[in-house]
Amino acid sequence: MADNKYCLILAGGNGSRLWPISRTVKPKQFLDLFGTGRTLLQQTYDRVAQFIDPSHIYVSTSVDYLPLVYEQLPEVDDMHILEEPLRRGTLAAVAWASVFIAKQDSESTLFVTPSDQIILQEEQYRQDVLAGLDFVDSNEGLLVLGITPSRPETGYGYIQMDDEKPLSGDIFPVKSFTEKPDMEFANIFMQEGNFLWNTGLLCFSTRVMLENLIMLVPEYRMEIPRMKVEAESNDPKFVPESFNALPNYNMDVSILERSSQVFVQCGHFGWADIGTWASIGKDAPADAEGNVLLDTNAFLYECSGNVIRLPNGHTAVVKGLKDYVIAEEGEFLMICPRHDIAAMRRMHTDTKFGDQKS
Repeated sequence: MADNKYCLILAGGNGSRLWPISRTVKPKQFLDLFGTGRTLLQQTYDRVAQFIDPSHIYVSTSVDYLPLVYEQLPEVDDMHILEEPLRRGTLAAVAWASVFIAKQDSESTLFVTPSDQIILQEEQYRQDVLAGLDFVDSNEGLLVLGITPSRPETGYGYIQMDDEKPLSGDIFPVKSFTEKPDMEFANIFMQEGNFLWNTGLLCFSTRVMLENLIMLVPEYRMEIPRMKVEAESNDPKFVPESFNALPNYNMDVSILERSSQVFVQCGHFGWADIGTWASIGKDAPADAEGNVLLDTNAFLYECSGNVIRLPNGHTAVVKGLKDYVIAEEGEFLMICPRHDIAAMRRMHTDTKFGDQKS
């Protein structure tokens, strides 16, 4: 039986919420945050290549980051790196990949993964993803992988599953999506028991995805046929001329929240999104006092709940600090309360700091 399983790794984001470590010039997916010797992008590739043929793995990234992808993933053929001339959101990247891969294999199923996640149980991850791909291979639907919440988290999206109508194993129809609820609703979702964290991991048949794009997104009704013509070149580098004119749309809002063919699979692998300093503080390995040291040497006295990342060769000596982020990169040292996301956003968007390069 032919192997119709493919993977798309999304690696085009600018990672601005982890400033100053993650910069426009080198976002978080290209960093080795945990001192493993492999960047987040490389870890994602390594993880997926264990169960999907490496010749079926594609990477979508901004044209600005092509040198970084070439450097970090030399094993990926140049023809498997899909350029994004401008950032147009996850929808455009998934649409072009779906068109191009469907041209190579009309029966293809596609697993889409961000490049900035923590996965703790890799064997269970493998089993869950393969089960998801098998499901979409034999069912008309789009499948999102979800994780049972371990706390009332306001920084993640939630998926409500219709747990009274199980389809196959841990797969259920989706009743609703909620993006980053306030604490009151996050607590309700925990109590209800039929809400999962939205991991952003997707499985679908490229044929079904293209049908949904044409049906649900008016701007794509004309663009998908044009993309199919462009894909005849068999060259993913030949980005459709219309790509730049596509609207900046999010996959969840444009397709998943509107389609009648969406299902959710309850995953059983340990998972966390490396989205903000606050989320790293909650999910990354910590010491007995809850301090997270990201590949950093430190002497901590009467400290708890801090996240610290310093350059190699630098050592932090800290006393009496609780729930702070200490992050240094290049010419900037940021010291800020871990939960004050608004303050971090202001720091990044300030014209004096936001787009400085290392």
